[in-house]
Amino acid sequence: MMNSMQNNFKEDAPSPEKRDKESKSESPLRQRSIFSKWMNSLVEMGLGESLMRIGTNVFSVLAIVVVIALVQAYYRQAQGMPEVTEQAQVTEGSESVEVVSAPALEISNTDGIARSAQLHTNIPSRPRQEISMYTVQDGDTVFGIAEKFGLEPQTILWGNYNILLDDPHSLKPGQELQILPVDGVYWEWLGGITFGSWAEFYGVSAAEIIEFPGNNIYPTTVGDYNNANIRPGTWLIIPGGKRDFVNWSAPLGVTRENPASARVLGAGACDPVSDGAVGYGNFIYPTNKHYLSGFDYSPKTNHNGLDFAGNTGEAVYASDAGVIVYAGWNDYGYGNMIMVDHGNGFQSLYAHLSALNVGCGQSVGQGEVIGAVGSTGRSSGAHLHFELMAGTKVNPWDYLPPP
Repeated sequence: MMNSMQNNFKEDAPSPEKRDKESKSESPLRQRSIFSKWMNSLVEMGLGESLMRIGTNVFSVLAIVVVIALVQAYYRQAQGMPEVTEQAQVTEGSESVEVVSAPALEISNTDGIARSAQLHTNIPSRPRQEISMYTVQDGDTVFGIAEKFGLEPQTILWGNYNILLDDPHSLKPGQELQILPVDGVYWEWLGGITFGSWAEFYGVSAAEIIEFPGNNIYPTTVGDYNNANIRPGTWLIIPGGKRDFVNWSAPLGVTRENPASARVLGAGACDPVSDGAVGYGNFIYPTNKHYLSGFDYSPKTNHNGLDFAGNTGEAVYASDAGVIVYAGWNDYGYGNMIMVDHGNGFQSLYAHLSALNVGCGQSVGQGEVIGAVGSTGRSSGAHLHFELMAGTKVNPWDYLPPP
């Protein structure tokens, strides 16, 4: 019986190998069980989420370190590689292999845009030194021509007195104008006074005229600048020079009591008037159109009025009540002209008329038709030249209502 129990015990007791095997298989389970219990404990304590965040951050740092290490290894390997030239010799034993680079492809740019080395080449233009000529075109004005050449408009008049007579209305298509290289005056030296005083009259020094290259004067031949040895009759550019305009327009102070001063203007002068209508002191537009078709008020170009647009024959109205002190032809470029004395220090002037509806000494009311738009005298097209005077010529825009 004892033997039987021993045999049974032996059969039931595991062998050492079996115990070893079972121990090895149970160890991971045991470890997992311990880890699970530990994690469950941490979760119960509220530390599970924090541990997950820490683990994620640690993993991210490790990944970045690995990537940096790989990149550094790649660049070290690339720097260590030998450069391949167009014809590199690789020798192994007695044999040599010639490595030739592939031929460059010829790329046609027929479908593209050919580009020059410099797309924008600004070549500075040389400043002019000599007078150039310009033929007046249809639609040209003194202002427009001046702008084309980068000059002040008065320079166009001061350089062409013999043609324009200081009157911008004298401009006509086909005229040949002298265009000065700089702003200033072009005038003839006639002698009779010292050259220094002649230069001073235009507001410059003798040296500025003599040394200007466009005048082609050799300073060594003229001697003393103030008494320069320059042949009379020589036309000279006076750079920066200025002069008064030769007055072609109507005089001031033509009143009903003393209109005699207007007699020099032409046949339209009137005799004195003892009474008549007096103006209100405010003014209306003298034409139906309240915009310009020619020159604006510009004393610097000797244009002291407004050129209102209008067709030949359209009505011209008295800008304010008054008495007619001039009605007829004007010899100084105005053509048919009317002047109204308003009896309050103001006079108004209406020029280039195609017809006159009033006569000397007649009283007129504000807005009364006194004539018709035209293009008589020095005029390049139908319009009304309108002036206001009050001891001096004033800007009509300052006295007319908004257009």
